[in-house]
Amino acid sequence: MTSITTKNSVVHFNTKVYKELNAYIKQTNPSIIFVLVDTNTHNFCLPNFLAQLESGDIIVEVMEMPEGEDHKTIDICTGVWEALSEYNADRKSLLINLGGGVVTDLGGFVASTYMRGIDYINIPTSLLAMVDASVGGKTGVDLGVLKNQIGIVSEASMVLIDTSFLETLPPNQMVSGYAEMLKHGLIYDKNYWKSLIDFENLDISELDGLIYDSVIIKNKVVTEDPKEQGLRKILNFGHTLGHAIESYFLGNADKTPLLHGEAIAIGMILESFISNKSESLSDQELKEITEGILKTFSKVEIDKNDQKIIIDLLKHDKKNSHGIVKFVLLEAIGQPKIDCQVTNELIVEAFMYYNSLT
Repeated sequence: MTSITTKNSVVHFNTKVYKELNAYIKQTNPSIIFVLVDTNTHNFCLPNFLAQLESGDIIVEVMEMPEGEDHKTIDICTGVWEALSEYNADRKSLLINLGGGVVTDLGGFVASTYMRGIDYINIPTSLLAMVDASVGGKTGVDLGVLKNQIGIVSEASMVLIDTSFLETLPPNQMVSGYAEMLKHGLIYDKNYWKSLIDFENLDISELDGLIYDSVIIKNKVVTEDPKEQGLRKILNFGHTLGHAIESYFLGNADKTPLLHGEAIAIGMILESFISNKSESLSDQELKEITEGILKTFSKVEIDKNDQKIIIDLLKHDKKNSHGIVKFVLLEAIGQPKIDCQVTNELIVEAFMYYNSLT
């Protein structure tokens, strides 16, 4: 696969990954190499990675954080910053983030702020991180249950996608990442959407190419609008309600937390319904989107009391301006519209539609 050049970085795939990583280390000669992993990637990914890392005489230190979205916090950042300091990290040190979106988001934020910025490399090990967190330079952590409220935009020196790491993932994590791929089709390329919706019959040999296509789509969007002033907002389709749903289920002890992609899948159905009612998305395409998503994602019960709290959480969405909640909606598959205002009544109607699905 041809490497993908982004605005300030480059994404390498599979056979090029370790060749490019080792060449980078030889060229830049970092003072110390730090590898940030979580509990899972420490066990399932780190041994293979270290076996192919050529560090020469450079010290390699491994730092482990707990796995899961509920550990994507400033407290964990503080622990990593302190570890860097204790091991005498300086501005010539390199941080390699080996993990899913939590590790790459948090690790990127830590690197971008430690001593006002040290170099970092992301090696995403989950499907979600490969297609979503790999490009665009968004780093950060959650504020309580509020998703990604603290962070900065700062691209990695390079991103290395080794799809063999996907073999370590449980099925629900694969499905979670698939939601972001579906989103890329819905906001950008109808043909790509159609190539994805038959997920249960997808040949695994096709997955590398589909991941590559997803990264290409995201890179085109963020290259044109790196600071999310316009076009890049389309990447938030399904996320306005999806993030609120994810936050609510994460912070409610009576609920089973949802993976990011599971919440975004619900958000995409809800926001497609809203698109059908307030924009020009056709009844047929709404049906196609709903059925396409529910082929893979199970329905989740969201009652009226849940809905009220979820709607209240919308006020924290990062796309908001002057207290107005702004949605990304669809005029048709592949034709998004940004900065749309939606009434609470229509959101409730969307939940009624979702709950009525079988």
